[in-house]
Order: sequence, then C-alpha cells, then structure tokens
Amino acid sequence: MEVLQGTIERIVFENPENGYVIARLDSRSSPGELITIVGNLASINPGESVALKGLWINNPKYGRQFKIEQCETVLPSTIVGLRKYLGSGLIKGIGPVMARRIVSKFGADTLDVIERQPEKLSRVEGIGQKRIGIITEAWEAQREIKNVMLFLQSHNVSTTHATKIYKTYQSQAIPIVKENPYRLADDIYGIGFKTADTIAQKLGIEPESPNRVKAGLKYVLSHKADEGHVFQFRPELIAACQEMLDLSEAAISDGISALVTAEDVVSEIVEEQEAIYLVPFYYAEIGVVNSVGKLLQQPRTDLSQSAFDQTVNQIERTLAIHLASGQRQAIQTALRSQVMILTGGPGTGKTTTTLGMIRLLEQLGYQIVLAAPTGRAAKRLSETTQREAKTIHRLLEFSPQENGFQRNRENPLVADVVIVDEVSMVDLVLMNNLLKAVPPTAKLILIGDVDQLPSVGAGNVLKGMIASGVVDLVRLTEVFRQAQASMIITNAHQINQGKVPILKGESSRDFFFIEEPDVEQVAQQICQLVHTRLPKHYGFDPINDIQVLCPMRRGDAGSESLNELLQDRLNPNPSDVVRGGRNFRVGDKVMQIRNNYDYDVFNGDIGQVTDIDQVEKTLQIRFPEKVVDYDMADLNELVLAYATTVHKSQGSEYPAVVLPLVTQHYMMLQRNLLYTAITRAKKLVVLIGAKQALQLCIRNNKVMHRNTHLTTRLQDRVIGDPAITQSHNASANPSLASL
Repeated sequence: MEVLQGTIERIVFENPENGYVIARLDSRSSPGELITIVGNLASINPGESVALKGLWINNPKYGRQFKIEQCETVLPSTIVGLRKYLGSGLIKGIGPVMARRIVSKFGADTLDVIERQPEKLSRVEGIGQKRIGIITEAWEAQREIKNVMLFLQSHNVSTTHATKIYKTYQSQAIPIVKENPYRLADDIYGIGFKTADTIAQKLGIEPESPNRVKAGLKYVLSHKADEGHVFQFRPELIAACQEMLDLSEAAISDGISALVTAEDVVSEIVEEQEAIYLVPFYYAEIGVVNSVGKLLQQPRTDLSQSAFDQTVNQIERTLAIHLASGQRQAIQTALRSQVMILTGGPGTGKTTTTLGMIRLLEQLGYQIVLAAPTGRAAKRLSETTQREAKTIHRLLEFSPQENGFQRNRENPLVADVVIVDEVSMVDLVLMNNLLKAVPPTAKLILIGDVDQLPSVGAGNVLKGMIASGVVDLVRLTEVFRQAQASMIITNAHQINQGKVPILKGESSRDFFFIEEPDVEQVAQQICQLVHTRLPKHYGFDPINDIQVLCPMRRGDAGSESLNELLQDRLNPNPSDVVRGGRNFRVGDKVMQIRNNYDYDVFNGDIGQVTDIDQVEKTLQIRFPEKVVDYDMADLNELVLAYATTVHKSQGSEYPAVVLPLVTQHYMMLQRNLLYTAITRAKKLVVLIGAKQALQLCIRNNKVMHRNTHLTTRLQDRVIGDPAITQSHNASANPSLASL
C-alpha cells in the first residue's frame, strides 16, 4: 500500500448507508493537483487534512483513482483549510460566512479557541452567547462522534448508523458495542440484526454465541411479523433461523428456551403445536379478545320498529338521501349492537350509512367520537361526516414523553360510541391499544373493506373478527346507480369477482389500460403521463393530484426507481441533500415511513420539502396540518413519494392513480392488491404494462396466510359465555325524548 497526504478539496459523492465516498484531494506532494480518492471514510469533510493508505487503481470510465484502505484525519493547518473545514457544515451554527469571520479573527489559533476558549468567539460579529453554546456543543459532539465513527467505520458501520449509535449511547457507545453489539438491533431504529451481526463478526464473537442466537431469534420473529405473522410455530421458526442465520437446531432450541425463561418471548400451544410469540403480539391478541368480550357483555339497545322507521325517515328527509334496505339494516344493527362491523366495496354506500348511524345515535343522546388509522383517512372521514375525526394515535393521546398512549383502561375515552373507519389497515397491536381506551359500556362500530389488503403490521384483525362470527356484521353489496357510472367502481367490483375489467368503450372515461410489455418503456411512459399528458388533458397537478402506485419497491417499474425518474422530471432543483442513498430536494414530495412521536408524524404521512438548512443540519417539511424541521440524522425515516407502494397507499384517496403492472413484479401480483390500488382513485385510473400481468393479478386470489389465533380465541372467549348470552337476551331502551 502507498501513503497519500493532503487536504479534502470537495466531496463528489457520499453514500451514508455504507460510508462510501468519492472525493477530490489536494495532494501535499503535488499542491494544486486534485486526485480522485474513493473508499469508505468516516464522516469526512472538505478542508480536513488526511493521511491515506491505499492502492492506485484504474477505473475504465473515470481513469486513475486512489482506493482508500485506511484513513487518519488530521486537523487543518492552513488558513484556507480552516475556512473550508469550518464552513463545510461540519458544525451546527457555522456556515461559510461565519467560518470566514472566525478564521479572520483568530487565524491559525481558530480550532484551539473553539476547543479551549469558546467564550472568545463573542468577539466575532454575529456570535452571541446562544450561538457560542450551540457551536461548543456541536464541536464536542463532533469530536466524540468522530471517535465513535472511526471505531464503527472500521467495523463496516455506515456514518448514518454511527450517528444514531452516538446519539443513543453518547460516550458509552464504544464500550456497549464491544460488549454486546446485538443491543443495537433492539435499541436503535434503522439498525437491524444484520448490521449488528456484521459488527459482532468483526469483533470476533462466535456464530453460535448465546447473544447472537437470542438476537437472531428475535430478528426472525420480527421479520415474520413484518410479513404479517403474529407468531411462528416452533418448526417454522427453527427452519427460518437455520436458513437466515446458519445456526444448528440445537443452538436454536437452546436459544428459544432461554428466551422463554427470560420472558422475552411467549410459548403457547396453538392448533396442537407450540407457537412462539414476541411478547407485545401475544398480549395484544389476548387483549383484543378480552376487550371485545367485555363490550359484548353489555345489554343490547333497541327501539320499537315504528320508532326506528319514523326516525330514519326523518333523517332521510333532513339529509336528502334514500337509504336502501341494507343501509337501514346497518343503522338498526348499530343501534342494537355493542360491537358491529360494516363492510362493503366502493359505491355500496358505506359513507351514507355512516352518516345515518351518526344522526340516529346523536338524536338518542349518544356522544360519538370518530377515528381512522392515518391522517389522510381521518381527514376524509371528517370531510364526509362534517364532524371532527382524529387519527387513532391522536384520539388515544399518544405521548412519547409519557411512555405511550394516555387513553387506556385507567383513563378511557369520554364517549358512548366509537366509530373507526378503514379498519382493514389496523394491525393487532394498535387495535389492542384502541380497545383498551373504549369504555366498557360504549358501542364500537368498525368500518372497512375486508377485500382490501390487510394491515402492514402483524395480524389480520378485521378479517379475523368477521371470521369469528361473534360480532354483528353487515355487508353492503348493492352498487348504487350513481356509482355505476364510474368505471373505477365498476371495474373494482369486476376485479373483486375475478373478472377482467372493462377496458374499451365510450364509457371508459376514467379507467384506462395502456399495453406496454417493455418494462423500461413502462417507466418512461409513466414519467410522460405524470409530467405532461395527464396535467394537459385533465388539469391535474402532477405532484399533488397524481399518485403512482407500485406493487413493489424494487425493479425498473418499482417505486424506488420511478421516484428517481419522477424527481428528475418534476423537480430538477439543484438544492439537495443526500442521506441514506436518497437525494432530497426543496420541492420534493416525501413520505414518512415509521411512526415518529417526537415529530408527531406517522407512517404514511405525505409532505413536501420546503427548505434545506445545511448550517443547522435540518430539512423542513410541510405536512397538511403542520411544518416539521427534521434533523438530517433522521432522514432515513423519509422516502420520496412521487411513487409509493400500494401497501403504503391504504386509507388514502387521490384524484388520479397510475399503476404499473409488469411481470417482473409477479410475486406481488394479487387480486386484493389490484383492487386496493384501483379503489384509491377518485377520478382517474391508468394501468400500464403487460396484459399478462393484469390477468395474473385477477387470477391470483390466494391471500398470503398469516399466523394469527385471533378468530379461535374470540370464539372460545365469547361463544357459550353466560354473561354475553344474558346481555343479548336483555335490551336497554334509549330515551325517546328527542324522537
């Protein structure tokens, strides 16, 4: 290896996920000659002096480069180097202008002043005590993080992850990582088992060490939960661990026993087999069952048929609507039941039925609260009912500072009726937290389309509750005349019945299929549709009105690739920041991909980048109801959202939907996915791709099985319960004073 010394002139490319950098180095041996250096560097910045060890290579495209094997950073010694170093955005509170002022004042002593005598910075124009505090704190953090990142970089940890590790453990980061790197997977979002395992291997930890086996088991269970499974049968778990972790069966069995003993997992017999649960999922399943059982123990409510008919007739006149027999049945069921489910496809009148329910129950004096899983779904529910609707998290008053949901069994909601829309999206854990907060005497009305995709999180709550048969169900099937005029609705029902959608004829004004077998051409045509054709013909705003939905993230027609193409076409803004391999620009449409309670933004929320502050290291995003300043270390929670997956679109509606259908995505081409995508559109659907892919979607009605025991638990808990039987035989008559 050769040694190369010099000063970093500029960063050409940086991938924080793996620390890979392409930079230009002003070589000490040949001043003014800029050398291209490539390799993994730990948080390198322009202006830094470095001593590099590595090899010269000849890149066929870019020519002679120095490939870095080892890097030692040296603080800059020249005035120019100091200006560049401080002005690079390295330290919060110091930008290029302020760096020039500081170096002009203190010269070669600049870094010594910042480190040992920061109070002297007050002599510089524009620096007060508050900014001195910010600079001092940032300098200390940068020095600490440099040590941590150098250590972690040597063990193949990305700079993004290193920043999070430092934030979590501070000065204890290195000792903790050395002792048990698998803690990272539990403690830090974005660092999974695989990253922790890579570090552990570098540290020389044995492949079948108890810490690795236990962490691996929890990783596999979490991985399966991400696929929707609430538990794993023991043989399945062992097989998955052997495949994913290359562990012996004996080591895995010992690890399962150790986790059960430590109560880190729960073992229970399900369907005559041993099932292994992660603790939160086990207690969530038990909690949902017990909560539903308690609600069903309350006496039913009833009105005489004549009083009911008279009231509903009055509601029809007030709202200027006509309710079909199925809708009337649903409203009567809502009155009589303590727990009910209303389901049905698009155009079957769920919204009108919900309005009728609310009017009747309000006239009887019930206090009603409305909720939905996402902000967009809650906003739509509020618009259609003209009443306040909240996300489930806001309804339950989630507070990260107070360790979770503030509404619970000890502090229930103040409500006589809780109505929740888009319940197909609600996973098992969230449903459990919701039911904890529903007063035991209240009514619970769950509304959703059971034929849509199940929740992203573990479980299949709506389907499981329906299958149990223990709660009252009304399924609306009649498609109303005004809805029949929409080919979106007509074709959604066609697809749901396993029939090919209607693609030709004059009536297809809002539903189109563009046949294009070439995947690369599909991507290019989507860009043309979004950027030019649809805005020109329909007046749609390409960013706010048109949503590209994809079956998968990967591939030429996947959301990741399409986002890059659409970003360049729709927002060629030079102001950008690269984090986690993602390039964010002012004006970009972005999506939050996990719940962040500190920012009060949630998985699936969509916003637009309004500002990037390279000095303060923040990125500002405007969401529909708030503006949030993201720390750049948290940008791995964001993705571009010009295109997104169908799963991420649940609970949303868009004026126009463009959906690529390519055989490359065959693993995800299912009927319920196509149905869900189509029903997201209000005015226009454009399918583009291969007819073979469309037909594959329609034929494939095999919904992926999820391991869940909810249906059987509900049946065991409710059927034959004397308290519930007695409550169903008794009826409580509401006050008729308002009728």
